[in-house]
Amino acid sequence: MKVKLNEDVLQDNNKAADFNRNLFEKYQVLVINMMSSPGAGKTTLLEETIRELSGRYRIGVIEGDLATERDAMRIREAGAKAVQINTNGGCHLDARMITKVLPEFDLEDVDILFIENVGNLVCPSGYDLGQHHKITVLSIPEGNDKITKYPFMFKRTEMVLLNKMDLLPYLPFSVEEARRDLNQINPDSELFEVSALTKEGITPWVNWIDSKAKTVLPVTL
Repeated sequence: MKVKLNEDVLQDNNKAADFNRNLFEKYQVLVINMMSSPGAGKTTLLEETIRELSGRYRIGVIEGDLATERDAMRIREAGAKAVQINTNGGCHLDARMITKVLPEFDLEDVDILFIENVGNLVCPSGYDLGQHHKITVLSIPEGNDKITKYPFMFKRTEMVLLNKMDLLPYLPFSVEEARRDLNQINPDSELFEVSALTKEGITPWVNWIDSKAKTVLPVTL
């Protein structure tokens, strides 16, 4: 017996993503999906980003993890509303998970919504969550092989934040090689050098967010 798979296996996800996208458009919310491997520094980077943007934007964060609310607690302490999604073993967030928790936000009071995806360089890249932008955080300690070993992640991102630049003097990592590999896989993707710990490169990253916010948020902001 042959089974014909005539339907898109992501059909349900894509319907939910369209639903989310329509909500974000209705309420004029900029949505950024942040992906990375575990330990790349997404949460620390988000904490610093929230502090930099506070007073200018109303920020919400959806935190994706297998378990615990530790990252959501850190985000709240940084000054943003955070809702935790625990996947209980799932390797990524999908659009239906996002749809389910959106009622916990008053979208009329949110300007920028960050989605911190589950730490994984494989699954998250293939799922549309309804976001405006996908970015990937890559850290110096991960080494120079990640971009070429996980090409689908880097093909589907429009920016790579190369984090933990403060460790560059101590580790065998080549920024030039990373830029070359990224350009070969995705010539349209940008690469920003940052350090969440020392705040190096935070200003260009925040300026990028500002530029994207202008295309989505009300002109009065």
